[in-house]
Amino acid sequence: MKIAFIGLGNMGGPMALNLLKVGHTLSAFDLSADACKKFGAEGLPIAKSAAETVADAEVVISMLPASAHVEGLFLGGAGKPGLLESIKPGTLVIDSSTIAAATSRKVAEAAAAKGVAMIDAPVSGGTGGAIAGTLTFMVGGETGDLERARPVLEKMGANIFHAGAAGAGQTAKICNNMLLGILMIGTSEALALGVANGLDPKVLSEIMRRSSGGNWALEKYNPMPGVMETSPASKNYAGGFGTDLMLKDLGLAQENATAVRAATPLGGLARSLYAAHSLAGHGALDFSSVLKLVQKAG
Repeated sequence: MKIAFIGLGNMGGPMALNLLKVGHTLSAFDLSADACKKFGAEGLPIAKSAAETVADAEVVISMLPASAHVEGLFLGGAGKPGLLESIKPGTLVIDSSTIAAATSRKVAEAAAAKGVAMIDAPVSGGTGGAIAGTLTFMVGGETGDLERARPVLEKMGANIFHAGAAGAGQTAKICNNMLLGILMIGTSEALALGVANGLDPKVLSEIMRRSSGGNWALEKYNPMPGVMETSPASKNYAGGFGTDLMLKDLGLAQENATAVRAATPLGGLARSLYAAHSLAGHGALDFSSVLKLVQKAG
């Protein structure tokens, strides 16, 4: 297939490379010249603009930071036309950004009016999953459009779930990330408490991993430096999923909870804690660095 890929960040770049490796024809773009240079050096064909990438595309994939970026890209604004003006009817758009469900529905409706099919397909699995092609996709949209997208999604991920209509993928994603943020704080508190009492963090981690406190952070993403070689914690919290990105997702969860009048007290507390962590200068570090908030000094 001819695929346009827009957004070459820590997640988007590896996802695009996986599609290139299996033989798809790619045209990619990012506003960051550094990102274009980095992935261009790895063989990814780089276009001069987003509009150029979609000229002959059968599938358009976007992986952008926030709602405003997705809406601006596809719908335009400030006198600039959106990408939907350049995408030919019949094209399938897959937006893998994590954004507000309402924004996904708004853009999908505008796409449908242009004869363009669109699904929201945010991901879980982190940069490791993006590189390995083992991401989980949470999809919102029509069943037929998902089936059109499935052969493409399968080259980037290991799990594909149809959550419901347009925007449902985004709702599933923010529920998942709200839980992840809460779990990481709880895991950090437990490890910090144990270490403050003289326990070996590796031993404690294994005890909890095999007990009722077991969770994904203990299995795959330990927040304590030196416990798990592959986790960002053992790399000075570099790479991974940034604190500010987690803060954004927790904000989306709270906005959604307010809109539907759902009670999410732990989600709200988690957002406040990550906000404090970010204000302390840790916004660019992996979100597991929230351990620093609860860790005993010295």
